Amino acid sequence: MADDKGQMMWGGRFAATPSAIMEEINASLDIDRRMAEEDVAGSRAHADMLAEMGILSVADNEAIQAGLDQVLEEMRAGTFPFRRELEDIHMNVEARLKELIGEPAGRLHTARSRNDQVITDFRLWTRRALDETGQLVAGLQAALVRRADEHTATVMPGFTHLQTAQPVTLGHHLLAYVEMLERDRSRLHDCAVRLNECPLGAAALAGTGFPIDRDMTAEALGFARPMANSLDAVSARDFALEALASLSIAATHLSRLAEEIVLWTSPQFGFARLSDQWSTGSSIMPQKRNPDAAELIRAKASLITGQYAALQGAIKALPLAYAKDLQDDKRLTFDAFDTFNLCVRAMTGMIETISFKPDVMRAAAAKGFSTATDLADWLVRELGMPFRDAHHVTGRIVARAEAEGIDIADLPLKEMQAVHGAITEEVFSVLSVEASAASRISYGATSPVRVAEQVAQWKQRLRVE
Repeated sequence: MADDKGQMMWGGRFAATPSAIMEEINASLDIDRRMAEEDVAGSRAHADMLAEMGILSVADNEAIQAGLDQVLEEMRAGTFPFRRELEDIHMNVEARLKELIGEPAGRLHTARSRNDQVITDFRLWTRRALDETGQLVAGLQAALVRRADEHTATVMPGFTHLQTAQPVTLGHHLLAYVEMLERDRSRLHDCAVRLNECPLGAAALAGTGFPIDRDMTAEALGFARPMANSLDAVSARDFALEALASLSIAATHLSRLAEEIVLWTSPQFGFARLSDQWSTGSSIMPQKRNPDAAELIRAKASLITGQYAALQGAIKALPLAYAKDLQDDKRLTFDAFDTFNLCVRAMTGMIETISFKPDVMRAAAAKGFSTATDLADWLVRELGMPFRDAHHVTGRIVARAEAEGIDIADLPLKEMQAVHGAITEEVFSVLSVEASAASRISYGATSPVRVAEQVAQWKQRLRVE
């Protein structure tokens, strides 16, 4: 990290320059250049504060601000001369600023260390990323709500243990993921609230002897307040851990939905068909339509969890305050956000374009004695039978139907009456899958009426048209 005289900007203590391998392992520019705009924003706020406090002259601040304007313009135009030998984005900005404005650039780092500079940039970047990711999650929720609206009364089998359990509606099933994603979005928001404290002014670890105004820089950068402990300010990475933990949980939800898409689009289920946009073929089997996007989401969910675990492992044994182990915190965090956001976009595309097959779903819902619970409930409601007795009676009726290879809705009344003589013809009114789904009217249940209510509420919350 040499200046224009060939000296290291931090190298006054050293007689020899680092080896090429040391420079390679030490460089982070390829990763942290993504924080370029945050770095410029932090430097702007810091310079303004130094000038306000009389630490920096008005003329020097004006030169610094003008230079930073040009730096930002070059970055946005793609003409900024990044130099890898300068290690990181922070020293690249400082070096370019010195080329542009000369001596005043050297005064910008007064009362600041790279330690508080980098963590300020990192918090700013993560705060913005959390907001952008939350918006993507809301977009996926909106796509699910629109499809649920189309299928409030589409009956499908509900499963436990991947065995047919009870009829549910497809709209209800899709809204379950809307609820999961809302909790995910809430976690991302909460993380952003907790990280929204400003470390700038903590300097290397002990604070500074200059009369700085940390409230001023915090406000300028949109933070709620300055961090209260300088050691904590430069060493804390729990905000990144929390962000990655939140992404890991959300990615798990995406993976569960991806697994259902894989199952539903298989010939064995046949509940849905992915569009060609989200399917691939086989190099040898021309008939294949593979749900590769969904399968990749399953795998990438594990990658995100691995990035969370790697960051936790890097931090768990570090004494206060700063250690170079923390340099990889950004690589892991950036990769996790990139991977998750790609998965959300892919899932949104699949949900928007997938074709459901209501007839196949309805037929599957009618298999596996899915209305057995409705029969038991009828025995309780109409005959006053204790539920445990009704459960036993229903089990015997299911056994008869299974022996004859038919569903209980197709079992003759006399067969049911052979098990319990008080059963009447009225029982058949509850044994269709449509009747079963419609009967589930408790709050949060699968009845089309309840699903339509939930769809309406979600449309309002998410501003879905």
